[in-house]
Amino acid sequence: MSEKKTVFVDKIKKVIGVEPGTKLFPMISYNSAIFLSGGAFYIIGCYFLPFLTKVEGLSAAQYSVVVLFATLCDAITDPVMGVITDRTRHRNGRHRPYIIWGVIPAMISYFMMWNSFGISSKGNTTMTMVYYILVYMLFKTVYTFVIVPHTAMLPEIAPEYSLRTQYNAVKTIMDAVASYSSFIISALFFGFFETEKFSPASRSKFSWMGAILCLWVSLPLIFTYKFTREKSSLGEPREPFSIREFAGRYGNIFRNRAFRLYFAFGFFTMLSSCFVSTTSYYFLENVMRQEGSYNMITTVSGIAEAVGFFPAYIFSIKKSKQLPAKVFIPVAAAALMLTWFIDAGSPKFFMFIVNFLYGLGLAGMASVQSNIFPDVTDVDEMITGERREGTISTFSTFVKKFVNGFASLGVGLLLSAFGFDTQLSAAEQTGVALKGLRISYSVVPIVFFAMAVAVIYRYRMGREEHALMKRAIAEKKETGKASLTEEEIKTLEDISGHSFTDMWIGK
Repeated sequence: MSEKKTVFVDKIKKVIGVEPGTKLFPMISYNSAIFLSGGAFYIIGCYFLPFLTKVEGLSAAQYSVVVLFATLCDAITDPVMGVITDRTRHRNGRHRPYIIWGVIPAMISYFMMWNSFGISSKGNTTMTMVYYILVYMLFKTVYTFVIVPHTAMLPEIAPEYSLRTQYNAVKTIMDAVASYSSFIISALFFGFFETEKFSPASRSKFSWMGAILCLWVSLPLIFTYKFTREKSSLGEPREPFSIREFAGRYGNIFRNRAFRLYFAFGFFTMLSSCFVSTTSYYFLENVMRQEGSYNMITTVSGIAEAVGFFPAYIFSIKKSKQLPAKVFIPVAAAALMLTWFIDAGSPKFFMFIVNFLYGLGLAGMASVQSNIFPDVTDVDEMITGERREGTISTFSTFVKKFVNGFASLGVGLLLSAFGFDTQLSAAEQTGVALKGLRISYSVVPIVFFAMAVAVIYRYRMGREEHALMKRAIAEKKETGKASLTEEEIKTLEDISGHSFTDMWIGK
């Protein structure tokens, strides 16, 4: 490579958070699979609710039931897939084969998400609800089949503390590219500066959107599979499977103090974002009466999340991986607090400001969760002597998704209890119904945000503590004993929540 080209590439690396001398291409190829999550679920978050309620005729409660069943299915399949991928023995590794096997199922199931094939036109909303329950469950299962192995592969291909942060920096960029490109495709159908008013007449547009996006979000998996390398798992020992062993693997994960805090943080942030995302379209349509601005306001939030990546990355590298949440989540909570005072007479830019600040909060949450996860698996190895990336990642998502499913149902029931009706116009909604929207969009998320911030202040593992732990693990594997001072032992005990002699590292 010429000197000018090298300098140019290093400048690009600096902008996106990759250190000079570190290869960028493996990070791009690995993170191309993010199109299936970033692209697919960004559009689901934007349009699935209005599609089911305004186009397919479901109520808010019926929509919540669809999300509930799909999320519960997703929660159940996560730990199963975690065990499967940890036990996989294949020449291409424990995780990589599942990425290519999921391409075709992902295409088909995502296309079905936006097509009822005439079922909804019959006017039977119960039948329509059941169809979308099954289809959403199918897509979530396929997603789990691909993304659980993909996520679990990161600690293996990026073993160093700072390298993982760089991989996650590129992941954030790729996630933004996937989300915005998918959003642009959808905006071609529904408008950008003025979103069309959704109705059954929009059904064919959703069908065409699904046909294009099912290819757009699935084909990058091929690129990830072809250019990401993982060592063969053939010949690795594998204990006979048993239900007791399966339950035991998940039952003892909570022994890990770092995991408990990581889990609690994700738990509270997921609940908060669930209430906001499920209520946002209703809030904009009925409280502000700015339904046509839906795409623009959604874009503002997405841009803010992308902008927030850069300071979040700097905070993570220069200070700590926890700092982005400590800075940005209070900002997002303050923004949601302002929405209590918004009404139909409020300037449109007010909602833009709120969504921009909320997007910064999302950036802080995403940064902390993605950067802390690989380190939590190292703590588990220090306790158990095993590498269990798949088990740990799926156990966390299992419980959080289980609760998230019920949270979605809770939003539907809350709005129904206040008398909110998706089939009524904004002028026909009662004052009580509008108050229910405000509570769901503002009060409840703020409470969960406060809990998340309280948790992250208790997570204290940083670069030095992680380096100490990795050195101790390596020495234990090489010599059978980790030589540590009393102060170092105390540090490891604080991280793990266990006495040194109770852990694998101290035996």
